[in-house]
Amino acid sequence: MSIDAEISRLLDVMPASGRMLTKIVSQPQQSKVIDAPFAPPWNQESRPIYINFDLWRRLPRGQRDLLLLRATSRLVNIRWFKADINQMFVLVSTIGLIIETSQGDAIGMLIAGGLATISARKIWQNNQSLQQELEADESAIKVSLRRGYTQVEAAQNLVEGIEKVAELEGRSILNFNELIRSQHLKSLANLSSVDIPDGIIKN
Repeated sequence: MSIDAEISRLLDVMPASGRMLTKIVSQPQQSKVIDAPFAPPWNQESRPIYINFDLWRRLPRGQRDLLLLRATSRLVNIRWFKADINQMFVLVSTIGLIIETSQGDAIGMLIAGGLATISARKIWQNNQSLQQELEADESAIKVSLRRGYTQVEAAQNLVEGIEKVAELEGRSILNFNELIRSQHLKSLANLSSVDIPDGIIKN
């Protein structure tokens, strides 16, 4: 497998938003097959997707496509700046911190800084939630439908990709989020009649 040819092919598989916001980077020394690290708010452009192509080439094409689309969806759907209560708290707290700093009010600075930190942490946690993980899977499947896959094929490729990646990375068991995602994908692929309970997602 030529790395340049595979990157070019993967860029064609990506949606336009993925090509604009992400960048595929060869990372032969990493232990993960594919890694799309969480993008901080100051890095809103060219979010990297790191791929170990020595491991990547051992996956069937369908699995590679869906894993790439899933990583792309995960990065594209990160939202630090949108109109909700947490973002408003961060904005107001940051403004308050600037004002208190200019006035030299140590107590005010401490309170404003604390509120900004708490709100930013909440935004971080929301973007890392199981709900977001499941939404990234479903978004990848939706994009794959425009690439010639059926929902069943896409879900099956993704669940098999999750399991194969764990094997290639030397992990004998899936982590909790991967197990939940796999069960949901098996339901979408008609491989299981049991989906995950809503309570697990909300918790």
